Amino acid sequence: MIPFNKPLITDQEKEYIMDALNRAHISGGGYYTKKAEAIIERTFGAYKVLLTTSCSSALDMSAILLGLKAGDEVILPSYTFVSTANAIMLRGATPVFAEIQEDTLNINPEDILRKITLKTKAIYPIHYGGIACDMESIMQIAEEYSLKVVEDAAQGVNVKYQGKYLGTIGDIGCYSFHETKNYSCGEGGALLINVNDQKLFERAEIIREKGTNRSQFYRGEVDKYTWVDMGSSYVPSDILASLLCAQLEKMDEIKNKRREIFNYYYNELEGLEKEGYLKRQAIPEGYDSNYHMFYILLNSEKERDQVLGRLKEKGIKAAFHYIPLHISPMGKKLGYRLGDLPVTEAVSSRLLRLPMYFELTKTEQDYIIDSLYAVLKPRKFAQKHA
Repeated sequence: MIPFNKPLITDQEKEYIMDALNRAHISGGGYYTKKAEAIIERTFGAYKVLLTTSCSSALDMSAILLGLKAGDEVILPSYTFVSTANAIMLRGATPVFAEIQEDTLNINPEDILRKITLKTKAIYPIHYGGIACDMESIMQIAEEYSLKVVEDAAQGVNVKYQGKYLGTIGDIGCYSFHETKNYSCGEGGALLINVNDQKLFERAEIIREKGTNRSQFYRGEVDKYTWVDMGSSYVPSDILASLLCAQLEKMDEIKNKRREIFNYYYNELEGLEKEGYLKRQAIPEGYDSNYHMFYILLNSEKERDQVLGRLKEKGIKAAFHYIPLHISPMGKKLGYRLGDLPVTEAVSSRLLRLPMYFELTKTEQDYIIDSLYAVLKPRKFAQKHA
């Protein structure tokens, strides 16, 4: 069985975890929490960074910081994980789903413009698959209409766009360090404050600490801490932060290895694309990537499902991605229907993600690639290997 994902765990991760245990501060806010935050701030150029229990938590915090409320509207793609929409709805605001671009599967700025109303308060672009949205256009739209921008960069850690890292371009950025991400601590995330606003950062600290000014207390800025705002328990354990530090210290190594895997898939599947069996994921010219995934687009949903089943029979755990939020049961309750976002619907129904992780071997990749040829071109494949 070739798994879809396998987290990278080395001796360094184990060493840091043991050190965190020996420091006897395994709750949040300890040595490794501060170290990980400093690495992200220094490496990516964020104004302030706060580790969180997940990217979902960071998104929840962003919605509180923006002051979203009932009657507000927020524009986001339908092709995203549910956490993006949940953060908006938990504040009583309304998610407004926009179309994606077929080349990147990222939100289409032209459709953002079509969806803006007097109720629109923010845009939540999602950087799908480690490829940047058209942030230049999005930021221009936000400036013109006085909107806030929160980047859901769950899949976009360590990716540059026009000289800046994803997650640091909008007003707020949100990262994921879930087990399935390039840099992982099992469950975790980060909130990035990108505006030079100390009061905003201090409020984010309070929200993360259950609505208390505990962080200020530990810095000696107040003589006791108490409940001062809304919030929740969004601080991850220092054990998880220690694991994350080990991952962050080898970001370039991980990215380079994933680039090799991506390029091998891309080159070896060229023949199937030329003959019209599939379309390969491509990185637009001039774009950076962290090679978070490699996907193919089949010619129909039926064919995608058949290929998925055949690969499973061969011991290969491939997967499709999101069911678009607008055609989910919850999306239908919001008034959306099949046909509202045709590009999103067409792409999502044909997309198949192949196994992608640091320790995926060339032998395993060859088996996956050969299996795709065997499934899609059985006669020619049999002749070739006779």
